[in-house]
Amino acid sequence: MAEMEVRVPDIGDFDTVDVVEVLVETGDVVDVDDSLITLESDKASMEVPAPAAGTVKELRVAEGDQVGQDAVILLLETSGAAAQQAAAEAPTETAAERAASPSAEPAEEPAPPPPPQPPAPALSGDTARAEGDLRPIDQVVDERKFSSAYASPSVRKLARELGVDLAKVTGSARGGRIVSDDVKSYVRGVLSGAAERPSSGGSGLGGFDWPQMPTIEFSKFGEVETKPLSRIRKVSARNLHRSWLHVPHVTQHEEADVTELEAFRKSLGKEAEKRGVKMTPLAFLLRAVAACLRRYPDFNSSLDPSGENLILKNYVHIGVAVDTEDGLVVPVIRDVEEKGLFELAAEVIDAAKRARAGKLTPKDFQGACFTISSLGGIGGTAFTPIVNAPEVAILGVSRNRWSPVWNDAAEGGQGAFERRLMMPLSLSYDHRVIDGASACRFTVELAALLSDFRRVLL
Repeated sequence: MAEMEVRVPDIGDFDTVDVVEVLVETGDVVDVDDSLITLESDKASMEVPAPAAGTVKELRVAEGDQVGQDAVILLLETSGAAAQQAAAEAPTETAAERAASPSAEPAEEPAPPPPPQPPAPALSGDTARAEGDLRPIDQVVDERKFSSAYASPSVRKLARELGVDLAKVTGSARGGRIVSDDVKSYVRGVLSGAAERPSSGGSGLGGFDWPQMPTIEFSKFGEVETKPLSRIRKVSARNLHRSWLHVPHVTQHEEADVTELEAFRKSLGKEAEKRGVKMTPLAFLLRAVAACLRRYPDFNSSLDPSGENLILKNYVHIGVAVDTEDGLVVPVIRDVEEKGLFELAAEVIDAAKRARAGKLTPKDFQGACFTISSLGGIGGTAFTPIVNAPEVAILGVSRNRWSPVWNDAAEGGQGAFERRLMMPLSLSYDHRVIDGASACRFTVELAALLSDFRRVLL
């Protein structure tokens, strides 16, 4: 018997990633490529497979831990580890030697002695049947149904996205393990009426049954091309879908007169250039939003898991949506109210550059209280941004436009239309936490701060 340290593989540019699921326990027997743990960053999740067959002797990580590359996950007790390692390192050499002597009969090597059989492990969602367990597979699978489905995290994720109860799916892999094809086959059965229709199961739609989207073969209408989604878009889709299902969204629209603000911003151009930064409207938005969050603390909060309490935050970290080739990412600008305009402008530009170069770290995405999504550089008049839960509000900003605005205090006391630069604001909020009157007050206050930026100092 030999011990092997199983370590965290290459995790790319991340210093650490989160352990979101531990799939084995001490004493479990695993085969080669059985999943041991699931790691997740803000961009992707990854299952770490067993490099060899053996018994888990000691776990070195737990759910919620943060681990870096080469950190020890667990100790694996193996039989004939040296022979397995040699075979894995030089498989082609063995094949070449056999090819050089095609007429030679391969020597029959004696089978290694069977390893001692450990006690049968407790059956859990992703623990394979012990080597010495001679019970019928049906009995093993029946027991698993009382704990959790025998499926990998990726398959469970697919089932959640499709609204499938895995307890109703029959696994086709070894030991009754459910694979993605089993889930898809079940869904096809539902669509054809051969299987029970899945329920949303508390997915935010009240538990009512819901119809599946039809499967359409588009190629019969013309030429098609399949383009895989990037990992960022997949993660974003999952998070946005979850927020849309669980958060009752309402959007409040307002306009801010930024005529003077824009003139002030342009007047800072030369000084900003000397400091090596570009003064963008986003720096002003950050400071104005930070002031509003302090004056309306419910917008700077999150619901606790029970949904009974608000967690009010005594810090102001604001996420800024950045458009990249691989999709939308949201780095976080920290302690906004404590920073000046030039410092904020420099941080925003740096975050955007690193986002487009793929050099953001997990820490860059964590801790936001509120998000700003600005489309002002592209266009549009208004839109409905999706709340980035567990935040309770998000601000959408569209392109400034010149508009005639009536001024009652125009010269001569007669009143007149004036040409003013207006910024469209769209505030989406979680209606469980924020009511319409509060949202309206927030947007009106924000518009007033942007119209007269001196008010930020009050």
